[in-house]
Amino acid sequence: MDPKRLSSSSQQQVRLRQKRTKREWRPLEDRSCTDLPWFLLFTVFCVGMGSICGFTIVTGGAARLVFGYDSYGNTCGQRNEQIEGVRLSGLDHTDRKFVFFLDPCNIDIVQRKIKSMALCVSLCPTEELKTYQDLKRFAMVNGSELCSYELAAHRYPVLEQRTTKCPKLPVPPSKPLPVFNRCTPVDISCYARFAEAVVTFVGDNSVLHRLIAGVAASKEIIIGLCVLALFLSMILMVIIRYISAVLVWILTSLVVLGSLAGTSVLWWLYIDYRLYGNDTSSKVLKEAKEEVEVTRDSGQALLVYAVAATVFTIILLLLMLFMRKRVALTIALFHVAGKVFIHLPLLTLQPFVTFFALLLFWIYWILVLLFLGTTGNPVQNEETGLTEFRLTGPLQYLTWYHAVGLVWISEFILACQQMTVAGAVVTYYFTRDKNRLPVTPILSSVLRLVRYHLGTVAKGSFIITLVKIPRLILMYIHNQLKGKENACARCMLKTCICCLWCLEKCLNYLNQNAYAATAINSTSFCTSARDAFVILVENALRVATINAIGDFVLFLGKILIVTTTAFAGVLLLNYQRDYAEWLLPLIIVCLFSFLVAHCFLSIFEIVVDVLFLCFAIDTKYNDGTPGKEFFMDKALMEFVESSRRLERAVERGRSRVKEVASEGAEIKPMMFAPGRVRRIKNQKPGGCHILYVCPSATPNNQPKKNCRETKNNQI
Repeated sequence: MDPKRLSSSSQQQVRLRQKRTKREWRPLEDRSCTDLPWFLLFTVFCVGMGSICGFTIVTGGAARLVFGYDSYGNTCGQRNEQIEGVRLSGLDHTDRKFVFFLDPCNIDIVQRKIKSMALCVSLCPTEELKTYQDLKRFAMVNGSELCSYELAAHRYPVLEQRTTKCPKLPVPPSKPLPVFNRCTPVDISCYARFAEAVVTFVGDNSVLHRLIAGVAASKEIIIGLCVLALFLSMILMVIIRYISAVLVWILTSLVVLGSLAGTSVLWWLYIDYRLYGNDTSSKVLKEAKEEVEVTRDSGQALLVYAVAATVFTIILLLLMLFMRKRVALTIALFHVAGKVFIHLPLLTLQPFVTFFALLLFWIYWILVLLFLGTTGNPVQNEETGLTEFRLTGPLQYLTWYHAVGLVWISEFILACQQMTVAGAVVTYYFTRDKNRLPVTPILSSVLRLVRYHLGTVAKGSFIITLVKIPRLILMYIHNQLKGKENACARCMLKTCICCLWCLEKCLNYLNQNAYAATAINSTSFCTSARDAFVILVENALRVATINAIGDFVLFLGKILIVTTTAFAGVLLLNYQRDYAEWLLPLIIVCLFSFLVAHCFLSIFEIVVDVLFLCFAIDTKYNDGTPGKEFFMDKALMEFVESSRRLERAVERGRSRVKEVASEGAEIKPMMFAPGRVRRIKNQKPGGCHILYVCPSATPNNQPKKNCRETKNNQI
């Protein structure tokens, strides 16, 4: 092969590589679709989810759920077809629109369902019926027969089957549910056992009633406190950049002081044991030798704890010493993140949009799941003799498909939020003149996501699904086998669950950075994940510092919002003298405030992570020279300048050390035989002496041609 052609081709490859490097980490104007096969696969999967809903509607499962059905397979409120092998099926229930349970308090705690026989009736009893005569009179007056269809209403009091085919006496007054047409008792005291199974801490109905009464009496205060938590979360996202420095250094000081104090206490306890433990041991030795062994074990345990705490404290102090510069980077990133929310105020609406999207999907998913529970072939329950509808054969896997859809689509919605936030932050960071930002960067990011990157989001969310589903299955197995498995199996299950949880968290973090890389490069998921991983590995210490300190600062922010809301709740609820009624309202307010704070500060955390990735890319490919100007904000620029000044100072110190070392190498001490050193010239201005070393003496003390001139600073 011609070497010139080879060299020209290699030069062309180098130029292409350099061109690619220059374009690689920049927000491209000409974007392209990424991971299109995964977008098609996700579309097909969503079509399958919709087909399940259509199947339940066509086969009558949705109608049976909404209108209800009796224990013979008849749907209330419509004409039914005969079911083969099921007696009293195929009845016309056009006038019977409500489901009535003969014993509504007969609830299966494990399966969470009513085991009583169900009938379709035309009217729910609105007053208590104490005798069978009352049942007869209610049926004759209202035309609503509350016993089984084959029993004549006028013979209710004398029929032998009345104990099994008629409702349990007394029949409590009931009213129909607004949508689902079930007759439910007005007094829910018969559901106390079911409530105890769900709410285990309630052991007394009076306590439950008092708690519910407290919530009902304080509903306006609860709503006001929830709005307060929402307002505080939005304010904290803006002002956290002003208090982040104080929080970070307070946190660092507390951690260092806490570790030093804990180590000191452990050593004090060990020294105290060594000083006074021997006397105690000598006394105990006369009583029992076993107690002496216990005392010795305690001393050894204290020594181990003290040594471990000392090692931990030393490592912590060294980490704080070497990572103090990176703490300043965390503060700078928090400062810039606060500016992002000022320039992009619509970011604060992202938690609302994501929450409502998830809420709508979860409602749809639960409805379809309930439809599946009333879909399938009629099967007679061997235990109760009632007719139920179950999916049989291959159709039973529809539930599993539906369960996978819950995880994948939920993760997809969350990933869309991450991609949207990342796209807006990338646009902000790589726009030098912030006054020239797009009018709606959030909307532009959403449009780019929908047009180009839905496949990337689908692929990333599917990877999380592959890890989350096995973890959920193992958790379900662990709960089902609780108290039945041996210690080894329980330990293995918990270990697997913990490992899968850690893997899921790591993949979530990598996915988030991959979405940011896609927003910058418009590359596929795998390419973006690889590029982001390389950047993160190159800045591993910075990543560790930001995640450790930043996450704890955000956690402190959540605690601040919760405690402030709870304190305001205590002040507002102070008018109620029954302090037991404070419990449930305060719990509701605290849970809601923590949830709101978590949603908002998770957006702040995403912004910080994306800013760090952009900062790392900016410092890697730009150096501030003409043509390679930085994109970063002034706060980050100050951090870079201070880091460079520190690096220059360190380099100057190293160069001085090298000069001294090189001079020292030249003046290594030499051993001469007596009489060999002929003459030492006068000291030069630099502080050196010139030493003539000759093999033998010469006349007039003149050096020979083969004499060596040696410098010596120490003569």
